[in-house]
Amino acid sequence: MVLAMVLFGIMAVCIRLASAQLHAFEIAFFRNFFGFLVLVPILARHGPSLLRTNKIGFYIVRCLVGMVSMLAGFWAIVNLPLAQAIALSYSTPLFVTIGAVIVLGEIVRARRWTAVIVGFLGVLVIVRPGSDAFTAASLVALLAAVASASVAISIKFLSRSEHPDAIVIWTTLLWIPMSLVPALAVWEMPAGITWLWIVLAGVLGSTAHMCWTRALKLGDASLLTPISFLQIIVVAIAGWLLFGEALDRWTVLGAAIIFGSNVYIARREARLARQTVTDPEINPETPTPR
Repeated sequence: MVLAMVLFGIMAVCIRLASAQLHAFEIAFFRNFFGFLVLVPILARHGPSLLRTNKIGFYIVRCLVGMVSMLAGFWAIVNLPLAQAIALSYSTPLFVTIGAVIVLGEIVRARRWTAVIVGFLGVLVIVRPGSDAFTAASLVALLAAVASASVAISIKFLSRSEHPDAIVIWTTLLWIPMSLVPALAVWEMPAGITWLWIVLAGVLGSTAHMCWTRALKLGDASLLTPISFLQIIVVAIAGWLLFGEALDRWTVLGAAIIFGSNVYIARREARLARQTVTDPEINPETPTPR
């Protein structure tokens, strides 16, 4: 999880560096293209059978929403201070909680609703609507978070029948042509060191995603969630050293509030999951001697 957060942070820095020449939409295309190359060995190991699915329509809709999230998120990274863009992306779990109630019919009680409300207060602290510091770019970052939450909810549906590696590969495959369309509207051939930044963005993005999914498989989400704050530290230091961005105290305060809300929600969900009684006839926790 630590490696995933560091790599995600460095990827954001590479996106900002590449934006000196390229539009965010074109960077998104190259991130998907080079990111897929990292996944080719996984596809080769499993074989073409990994991609067999009867949910291609669902994949397409999911990827279209995910593309909105990616384009908006990349645009926010390019046009907002790095730390602020990443801090606002931390609001995704808050929208996931709301979406889980609306779409999945999950029951959320008073404590988690309180944590969600507190988290949104953290968002308001960062965005500060009505003040001179407010910018429309922050709303684009929130759009990315909302779309990302929709994608996260869709994974719950797909993971019931689809292999995790298949979900990642199908998503990246579909994102390549989807991201090419907006990229062509602002196309400029990369030159010089920009090639390094876009290649790194793709490689780091896919590698970080694989580390992240494996961390969640190996460990308790409630214990891993606090580590995600490391990403803000990475981008804040990089923003100061490379781009002269001072760390805004409101961003720090708002990020801390959102972070605390996310940690509480994750630990609350883990506690409730441990209290759930498992029916041994349906899903035994330990092998039954036969």
